[in-house]
Amino acid sequence: MASTLSLSESAAVSPANAGERWLTPWQIWGLILIVPYVVVFLLFVVYPVGYGFWIARHPQSYVNLVEDPIFARSAVNTAIFLIVGINIKMTIALMLSGFFIQARWWIKVLSVIFILPWAVPSIPTILSLRFMLNPEWGVINTLIFRLTGADGPNWLNDPTIALSMSMAVHIWKSLPFWTLILIAARLAIPADLYEAASVDGASNWQKFKYVTWPSLRTIYLTSTILSMIWTLGDFNSVYLLTGGGPADLTHVLATLGIRYLRLDQVDLSMAAIVVALPFVLPLVFFMMKRLAK
Repeated sequence: MASTLSLSESAAVSPANAGERWLTPWQIWGLILIVPYVVVFLLFVVYPVGYGFWIARHPQSYVNLVEDPIFARSAVNTAIFLIVGINIKMTIALMLSGFFIQARWWIKVLSVIFILPWAVPSIPTILSLRFMLNPEWGVINTLIFRLTGADGPNWLNDPTIALSMSMAVHIWKSLPFWTLILIAARLAIPADLYEAASVDGASNWQKFKYVTWPSLRTIYLTSTILSMIWTLGDFNSVYLLTGGGPADLTHVLATLGIRYLRLDQVDLSMAAIVVALPFVLPLVFFMMKRLAK
């Protein structure tokens, strides 16, 4: 009788019966908590991206896009932004990171001021700079005229100068963030390495070449690639400062879509965004490859 009961009890907890209980309470709560994220992700990421690809599915949209001379200029401007602007920014960040790690009180005060451009909101900051750079009544040209009696440059009316100023604003705005990243990487380097290099009679350049750079190289290259990816989507630096002008000659791919939306050409707007993928995907691939190492 006892053996019969034990067999029935074991049958009650057999794998077949246990399978009837699909989820544990913790798993149920986990699903409940993850549902809002999934819903938001589907509504605000998957649906807009999928709808954008659906709008841009017609080959004729890309033909019309390539035939637009503004598109070619925007692609060149984007390449200049990525190749010139990012490398200048990261080089300056690397040099400033060596300056701000010095343990002096006035450098700490200066670092607080240095981080302000990154901390303050972009829209009022860049619009204030646009007001200052106005070639007719801006603060900068007014000051130049009072000091020299000569007219200042056409900061926002010359395409080359306007694009250069957009890059300068981008560098000025995001430089503190990347400098902080490199400062953190420098502080992680063991001080014993520098002490050993000093004992061996190494100069400052040799310390940087054989101690600092090998330790920073991975984070520097990864940050550069990540900065390029983010810069491809940087809308504020160009649109708020120049509006893509003069004559739509300072547009980048991030702002070109807005130009077509304002012209009621939604298909070209979506096509311009899709065309940016060849810039993004290689950068994402190289970044993930470096992170995997």
